[in-house]
Amino acid sequence: MPRLAMFRSLSVRNYRLYALGQLMSNPGTWMQRIAQDWLVLQLSGGSGIALGMTTALQFLPMLLFGLWGGALVDRIDKRRLLVLTQGSMGLLAVALGVLATAGAAQVWHVYLFAFALGLITVLDNPGRQAFVPEMVDRERLSNAIALNSASFQLGRVTGPAIAGLLIAWIGSGPVFMVNGLSFGFTIVALLMIRTGELHRTDPVPGGKGRIREGLRYVSGRRDLVLLLVLAACVQFFGANGQNQIALMVNNVFETGAAAFGVAAAALAVGALVGALLAARRERPRLSLVLLGSLGFGVFQIVAGAMPGYVSFVVVLIPMGVAFITFVTTLNATFQLSVDPRMRGRVMSMFMLVFMGVAPIGAPVVGLLADAFGPRVSLAVGGAVTIAVVCALGALLARATGAPLRDLVSGRSPGLESPDVTEETEETEETEETEGARGADVASEAPGPCGGDVDADRRSSEETGTRV
Repeated sequence: MPRLAMFRSLSVRNYRLYALGQLMSNPGTWMQRIAQDWLVLQLSGGSGIALGMTTALQFLPMLLFGLWGGALVDRIDKRRLLVLTQGSMGLLAVALGVLATAGAAQVWHVYLFAFALGLITVLDNPGRQAFVPEMVDRERLSNAIALNSASFQLGRVTGPAIAGLLIAWIGSGPVFMVNGLSFGFTIVALLMIRTGELHRTDPVPGGKGRIREGLRYVSGRRDLVLLLVLAACVQFFGANGQNQIALMVNNVFETGAAAFGVAAAALAVGALVGALLAARRERPRLSLVLLGSLGFGVFQIVAGAMPGYVSFVVVLIPMGVAFITFVTTLNATFQLSVDPRMRGRVMSMFMLVFMGVAPIGAPVVGLLADAFGPRVSLAVGGAVTIAVVCALGALLARATGAPLRDLVSGRSPGLESPDVTEETEETEETEETEGARGADVASEAPGPCGGDVDADRRSSEETGTRV
């Protein structure tokens, strides 16, 4: 593979602008996450439950309104939506920064702002997920998703380290305000995008039943249902990894904000490496979903058993590689295997699982940490992840028709062919009437689990983003 294949989606001007805006804005987002966690710990006297409640309130709106948000995303202009949501997030960050800087912030203030931020992400998250396929074609989509993740993780590397130093120097308040200003980079990039070059999907008409339509679509795909269950179980503890790191650093190793920033950055370094490795792959493979989630569970247990701060930080690096391999591959699998007209709703379900389980998992993680210590909390999370991966891996093998051994080894590529929609079936019938009878034979081939090349290529064309 050519050396520059890792960055092939950057050849598209619109995506290049968007990626640059994200690259400049992401460090601020992670700075705020560190500042928010540390502010809660300081205001609450190191309470794991208070930290868990903050995370729960931030992700609760996705659990309550995520499906509604996805249905709305499929109906409106995604670029304009993102300008609105990014601007709103910036204003919230500045407002919380003012309170913290003035010394007036209380725990309930952080709770309130976390919940408000969660309400905005109900639209922002599925909007960003569904906007990427409008900027790049199908062949570059997997790479663009991986580069988005790499940019996010690069911010995760630099942001926590900067935040830790700034918090120790001038306090949490200014960190929130810096993040608020950083949203301006993404907004400018979105405004500079050439709308005529977007691969837009026809808007879904309004009306009742759109959410039920999306639910029926996903429920008809047993493979996607099993992957969502896997994501939910892994994320129950994985979504709260930042909280667990904070509790280990503050309560077990008894170090300060700078050490917390370094530990969070170590996890991000591993995640960045994992994302860049994913960007080199031409297509997602189900084996990487399984191996990534399994490795994440193993390294959670190992991290919880580390005797000192330095060894704990070292283990966070491969833990980050494993987790982002799982997340990025799963994201690309969903994006490439669904009907474009359903993408907003399907990705809202994807984000609902990834973010919606956090309100349930966060208090559990906090309660385990307060009752038995952060080490036990990490070990329990790892054990649950390993057990779930083993069980659902066997079910996925049955759903895809491939032996589990082939899924794990990578000999079976996984989910690439999307579910056939009624519109696709009508298109195929028309083509057959015009003389393309040979296509019927190819369409009945096994597909991703050993099917012929023509069938896979035609499936890609049928689900490619419309111009």
